[in-house]
Amino acid sequence: MSRSLLHLALLALALFTMLNTGCTPDLVEETTYLTPLGAEFMSQQAPPRVSRPSFVDPRGPRMDPNEIPGRYPFYWTRAIYSGWGRRGWGQSWATDYPKGDQQFLVVLKRLVRLNAYDWDNAIRLDDPTLRRFPIVYAVEVGGMDMTNSEVEGLRNYLDAGGFLIVDDFWGQREWDVFEYNIRRVYPDHPIVDITLDHPIYSAYYDIEEVKQVPAIGRAMYPAECYGCVPYVKGIYDEAGRLVVIINFNTDLGDAWEWAEDPRYPLEYSTYAYEMGANMIVYAMSH
Repeated sequence: MSRSLLHLALLALALFTMLNTGCTPDLVEETTYLTPLGAEFMSQQAPPRVSRPSFVDPRGPRMDPNEIPGRYPFYWTRAIYSGWGRRGWGQSWATDYPKGDQQFLVVLKRLVRLNAYDWDNAIRLDDPTLRRFPIVYAVEVGGMDMTNSEVEGLRNYLDAGGFLIVDDFWGQREWDVFEYNIRRVYPDHPIVDITLDHPIYSAYYDIEEVKQVPAIGRAMYPAECYGCVPYVKGIYDEAGRLVVIINFNTDLGDAWEWAEDPRYPLEYSTYAYEMGANMIVYAMSH
C-alpha cells in the first residue's frame, strides 16, 4: 500500500481518538434556586454547576495475570532480557515501556485493522509461553547480557517460527554488545543488510528510504553517536526465512511513544509506524 494523505490523516485521527474517545460530560442534576419575590430585579441567579468531562478508556480489559494468552490472534510482545540500562541505570529492555507499546497498538489497529490485544505484553526470553507469540520486540540491546537460559529460549523460539524485531541501539560499542549476544543464539548465521529491494519494504506500505528516527527533542540532530548512519539488517535461518530484523542507529520506539506530541516531526513518526506495520505484516505472512 502506498503512502497517502489518507494514511497520514488516519495516523493523526487514531492518536486524537486515543486521547479523546469517550470523553463525555458527566450528567449533572440541576439545582433549584428559590429567591424572594422581586429578587430577579435585584440580582442574577447563578447557573448550575457543570463538572469537567471524564475520560473513558476505549481499550478492552487487561489480561488476567493467570490467563493463558490466546483470546486474541495477536499480542504485541516485548522481550524481557537480562542486562543493564544505558548510562548504567534501569533495565534497557523497558525503554519506552509501556506507553510506546500501548500507543503503537492503538495506531496499528486502525491502520492495519489488526485484531490485537490492546495492552502491553512483556515476557522473559526463557519463559516457555514465549512460543505463543509470533513476534517479539527487543529494544536497547546495547545493554543486553542474556543468561544461558535466555539464549536457549530465544533460539528455540526462532527455530519454532518466531520473529525478533530489534530496535534503538547506537554506535559501535552497542553493536558489539548486541552482536556478541546474538552470536550466542546463532553462531553460524551471518548478519546481512536488508536492502530496499526486500519485500519487507512493500509488505503493506511502500518505503523508499531508511530514515534515522530520533528520540524526542533530537529532531535537528537525530544521531545519538558521531557519524552514525541508520541500517536495517537481518538474520536468516537455514531455510532462508528472515527470523531477525535489526533497526540499528535509529529509534522507532520513541516515534511510536511520542507521535501525538506536536514537538515530534510527522516525517519520522510516519516512517516509524509504516515500518512497524510492514514488519508485522511481513512476519505474519512469511
